[in-house]
Amino acid sequence: MLIAKRWVLVATLVLVATGCSRKQEAKPLPVAGESAKAGAKLAYEHHLRIELQEAQIAPRVAAVREACESSRFGACNVLRIDQSEHSGSLTVRVVPSGVEPLSAMASQDGKMAWRQTQAEDLADAVNDNEQKLKQLEIYSTQVEQLAQRKDISTSDLITLSHERAQIQVERENLQNVATQQQRRIDTNLLQLDFSDETGGRHFGISLGDWADQLSDGIRDALSMLAYGIPFLLLAFPLALGWRWFWRRVTKKSRERGAN
Repeated sequence: MLIAKRWVLVATLVLVATGCSRKQEAKPLPVAGESAKAGAKLAYEHHLRIELQEAQIAPRVAAVREACESSRFGACNVLRIDQSEHSGSLTVRVVPSGVEPLSAMASQDGKMAWRQTQAEDLADAVNDNEQKLKQLEIYSTQVEQLAQRKDISTSDLITLSHERAQIQVERENLQNVATQQQRRIDTNLLQLDFSDETGGRHFGISLGDWADQLSDGIRDALSMLAYGIPFLLLAFPLALGWRWFWRRVTKKSRERGAN
């Protein structure tokens, strides 16, 4: 039983050391912009939650807004601004190279409490819009050919004129959709949410930190369990073998003593 306890102790120490090293290595990565590879139709979005002192939130939102509107880090457009007493939010669309400096500027002297990067595949939507444009152009050519006929009646000519106008409207709509799709592919959406770093704290720990620590603890516990199972499977038969051997030795000793 002593050997089994030692094996369990060794396994536990290894797991704890592994967990500590992972904690030390876990560092927030820089928020870099993303560009779709050649042929891909991906629209990237970044969502950041930043904790700052309450007095810094409004000036920081204004500073990041000014940097975007002046195109300090490349082409950028402000899409939305929200502000309240203890928080603020700024959503911009910026070229990929501008994501990192804007996010660094936004989180300076603060804490990046949460971040998410995701991409939407626009390949099907882009192909569908292109196909509609091609079909519209074919139909437009047929309408123009009809309008050039010498035997066309006045009423038919009026009908074709209305049809031409509808074609032009639909063409502009499809072209606008294509422009918006390409803009989403060429740029990144960056949403910055600012909150008071002292808000929502309880016993010195913020609700966001508590949730993060709970998530990290559950993940580390599962990792420790998975890592330790092989050691336990090895230690258990060794402990049983030692127990059987020890009983046999002590039994023989007792029998010799009785004789």
